[in-house]
Amino acid sequence: MGFNPFCYSVELTDTENVYRWNFRVTDPQNNPFDIIFFVEQSEELQVELPDHIECADPDDLTDEMVQNYTVCKKVRWKHHPVGHKISDPKKYRFEGKVTGAMDIYRESEKKTKVHFDMKVEVHFLLYPAFRIVPKKIVRTMVNGGMTFIMQTATNSMFHSMSKDFCKIHKI
Repeated sequence: MGFNPFCYSVELTDTENVYRWNFRVTDPQNNPFDIIFFVEQSEELQVELPDHIECADPDDLTDEMVQNYTVCKKVRWKHHPVGHKISDPKKYRFEGKVTGAMDIYRESEKKTKVHFDMKVEVHFLLYPAFRIVPKKIVRTMVNGGMTFIMQTATNSMFHSMSKDFCKIHKI
């Protein structure tokens, strides 16, 4: 998430594998508002051993075997409910819920394929001026704006990541 230009901070909470994501954007009146997500993250490696290596128990895999024969890393995110109220519209703070998956496949020694899918849900209050506009129109405007923000963020993330690796090609 650190490559996302709207990601203000990511913090590990006291609960194992649960993170607090804080996204900050600015509204048209230049007010920053925060969207807070509590997210449980799980990771799984997919290892494919060659036929000549027999291993029935994943705990018997050596670090070298995992490093040499991992073909995919799966990262999963799901909303983690917290026992306290997060949203505070007066402070421009809202709770978001997210579910997502990222699969990172090793295609060759110098080639990686990434599949990324995420669903984001955020409920927030509209300024009084927007409340006179029909809900369907506001929803369309918000969805269009959020789509643009997410596409911009994704593009920025991949360009930032490409500096750490090599040229990224869109497929």
